[in-house]
Amino acid sequence: MKVKENEYIINNKPLFKKLLDELLKEFDYASVLAVDATGKSYAASRNGISISADSRMSVQRGFTVKVYFDGCYAEYSGNAISEEGIKDIIATIKDELLILSKDRSKSSYDLPDDDPIVFDKSTEYEIDPEEMGDEAIINKLKKMHEDGLKKDERIVDCFTRYTYQKYSKLFLSKNRDMVQNVMWGVAYVIALSAKGEEIKQAYRPVSLLGGAEIFKEMDSLTDSAVKEAIELIDSEPLKPGTYECICSPETTGMIVHEAFGHGVEMDMFVKDRALAKSYMGEYVASPLITMHDGNKVDDTATYFFDDEGTLAQDTIIIEKGILKAGISDLQSAKALGTKPTGNGRRQDYTRKAYTRMTNTYFESGTDKLEDMIASVKDGLYLESPSSGMEDPKNWGIQCMVSIAREIKDGKFTGKIYSPIILTGYVPDLLKSITMVSDTLDILGSGYCGKGHKEWVKVSDGGPYIKATINLG
Repeated sequence: MKVKENEYIINNKPLFKKLLDELLKEFDYASVLAVDATGKSYAASRNGISISADSRMSVQRGFTVKVYFDGCYAEYSGNAISEEGIKDIIATIKDELLILSKDRSKSSYDLPDDDPIVFDKSTEYEIDPEEMGDEAIINKLKKMHEDGLKKDERIVDCFTRYTYQKYSKLFLSKNRDMVQNVMWGVAYVIALSAKGEEIKQAYRPVSLLGGAEIFKEMDSLTDSAVKEAIELIDSEPLKPGTYECICSPETTGMIVHEAFGHGVEMDMFVKDRALAKSYMGEYVASPLITMHDGNKVDDTATYFFDDEGTLAQDTIIIEKGILKAGISDLQSAKALGTKPTGNGRRQDYTRKAYTRMTNTYFESGTDKLEDMIASVKDGLYLESPSSGMEDPKNWGIQCMVSIAREIKDGKFTGKIYSPIILTGYVPDLLKSITMVSDTLDILGSGYCGKGHKEWVKVSDGGPYIKATINLG
């Protein structure tokens, strides 16, 4: 089934079109982005159950107007639209543009492209969480929570959560009339184990572009989370050093996102805050690596057009080790003389659009995982990433994973180290990749902040990779 357009968009579209028509009488370019987003977050743990709206999901209803005039642009956001209020909206925008036009130190931009595009597209789902109902969802989470507690006496809590968002967006300009209706879901289990006063935790997530059918994939998470939480009880600190490593797909995804994704956001090029700007056309990774961002794969960050009316697309960032392109919003593309890539995203209708990643990943290769493990004489298997950060200006990286499993002579020894910190110079890490698996996984359980704010949904992943990495 396809996600349906909601009543707010349907009922107010004539008013948004009228607002646009009036704006086009005054300005060289005008656009309207309207959004209606709903969703809930459900959780069960020893503390009880909860049903709430997640603030990072930006449950919202409103619109953003954008206009261009004499090289300047201005935006207006609101949550009420009426025929009587249209004149006031236009007057407010004209006043703001007058202020901007007096400050000629500000950047001057060309008009946005506005090729004719008309469509109404929706993603698909199997089970609507709204139709499933709060009680049924909570009962499933409670059962998984209770089952987790029963598996081992050392498990002190088993936290289960399911979150979904359903949104519709309308984009109008002189030549564009686009509607998208999207639903995604994320679920996870966190198992906490105890040994004396020491607490360890294992996190197992799953995500999809769809609805409550995610519970079919969630059933296996409890066993995995409990098993890992128990294993972590006897983990040891790792001696810092350089190790030959096999990275799980979710660890690869963290490296893709943190080690290189932020470094090719082209609004950072405009500000000279990204080293990647000077390496276009050069080798920055192993020839085994091709990196994408965009809508070639489907997960929680998939959409049909961005928040500036640019169609979503597949951007090849690295091709066989060579840096080919960055990702951009409309303004950074205009400033740099490039085509926008459909990566202009807002946290909500009241916020500015920034260049943001979507589904970011490495392509799969040709190696079998068993052959990759067998090739390691003395190294580690890294899994369960937890957090990371990057310095785009200097290409430094610092990421954390929960587990490093020891490999000796191509076999797991059973020894586990935790926690693990990955550090180093990004091109050194990426150029050290010598094997890439023939499988690929994408995970969209997380959010990404722009400077610890401006949160949007992202997905990342890739194959298993074999690389030489600095660990501590």
